[in-house]
Amino acid sequence: MNRGDHREDIFRSRKDRELFLKSLGEACAKTDWQIHAFCLMSNHLQLVVETPKANLVDGMKWLLGTYTSRFNRRHKTFGRLFSPEGYKSLIADGSGNGYLKTVCDYVHLNPARAKLLSARQRLSEFRWSSYGEYLKGRAARPAWLRVDRLLGEHGIPKDSPAGREEFEKRVELRRVAEDGEEFKPLVRGWCLGGEAFRAELLAQVSEKVGAEHFGEEVRESAEAKAERMVLEELKKLGWRREELGKRRKGDAEKVRIALRLRKETTMTAAWIAQRLEMGRRRIFRTCSTGREREKK
Repeated sequence: MNRGDHREDIFRSRKDRELFLKSLGEACAKTDWQIHAFCLMSNHLQLVVETPKANLVDGMKWLLGTYTSRFNRRHKTFGRLFSPEGYKSLIADGSGNGYLKTVCDYVHLNPARAKLLSARQRLSEFRWSSYGEYLKGRAARPAWLRVDRLLGEHGIPKDSPAGREEFEKRVELRRVAEDGEEFKPLVRGWCLGGEAFRAELLAQVSEKVGAEHFGEEVRESAEAKAERMVLEELKKLGWRREELGKRRKGDAEKVRIALRLRKETTMTAAWIAQRLEMGRRRIFRTCSTGREREKK
């Protein structure tokens, strides 16, 4: 959850929201995030994010920083967009015990709680929420939105027209029955789950359990991922590490690797420039050229 600085708007128009969702899709491609729910209000946003590679901090830094830069360019402004206190994150138990359902319902019901919809309007009439995407067919939804887990916690076995119709009925019933009590732990707490889940999280903090607790796939850091990509590309080219220093800064293959790193990781231009021995100015020029080609 994150708010605008001084609670000012972070979305001024439809195009701003579209720009954020585009940035969110790029962040998912870079981090392997899975999004289960989102809601974009005028001055705050809510996301339900699953991070298979334990990279929430890196991903949020890239996402919020990138959207801020794009927002400022678009509106010809400058400076901070989001609250200096940073985003608030709450850890939810996703083991199928209903806690994922609670956080996603909280996000999807946000427009109704904020009274942006009349009693006669359906929840799907609020456009800037993942709820409406759940009611569409798979081909019409963003590729980064994962719906199966939430549907399963609602007792819906299949992402089908009948399943989506049943999902809509259940959420609308939930909307009518909401009294706010169930969502209080979300607003005030730091985690949502049973006692065993909470105890496990506290043990990880107090005992400083490291990456070995989570397994090989989760351990890969943002920098490790970028380094792995560099080594993959060098192997494809048949280059040794020293080759990067021997070739000119604007070498076509180095440019290609830099573009891949900018697109698929959260590493900064300074890191990429140093690793590929290109020069930071070259990185910015390369990435600008790459964006122009994408537009065409």
